[in-house]
Amino acid sequence: MRKVLSPPEQRVVLHNVSWETYERLLAGHIDCSSPRFTFDHGEVEIVTLSAEHERHSLRIASLVDILADEMDLRLEALGSTTFKRQESERGFEPDSCFYVDNVERVLGKDRIDLAVDPPPDLVVEVDITSPSIGKLPMFAEIGVPEVWRFDGERLLMLRLRRGGYQELDSSEVFPGVSAQAMSRLLAQGKSLDRIGWLRLARAWARERYGKSSA
Repeated sequence: MRKVLSPPEQRVVLHNVSWETYERLLAGHIDCSSPRFTFDHGEVEIVTLSAEHERHSLRIASLVDILADEMDLRLEALGSTTFKRQESERGFEPDSCFYVDNVERVLGKDRIDLAVDPPPDLVVEVDITSPSIGKLPMFAEIGVPEVWRFDGERLLMLRLRRGGYQELDSSEVFPGVSAQAMSRLLAQGKSLDRIGWLRLARAWARERYGKSSA
């Protein structure tokens, strides 16, 4: 039997790409989770996601759901929704994104228009390999207040300040949740399957942030 192996994360950058070509690339992969496309002033980065990347991304997204539930916060998750602005010649797809403070403004909407709708309150990026096109300036341009970046070992929390991102010890979207504690939790779950991970994450969040622990 031939072995089918999951390839590592792969990145390709195309130069001198028109906005119309970028739009066609998006349209051709509208129902696909991979590859992901980032457009920045004529450059397109195409990323094929690895199993490692997706495992981390799914776990962090699940943890955000659990934290919101245990902290009794409203939440709307929009996954890797494409955000783009032709006038600024930029577009990107985060690994996951969430509305917390602005849930009411996007609830029930099938399309997000950044001309009238707010940006996500939180964007999560898993960077196992260094991205060729940096997304932080794009996040800052549309006004994403908080970004979590995970490199496979350490989670960083970044907050938008004066047009750029500064590292935080603890989240402002989820008050009291520290980057160090989350990094430690993610490391503890490396040997667990998904159900084991979810149980660990739920117990961790309930003990520290659940309503009964207040």
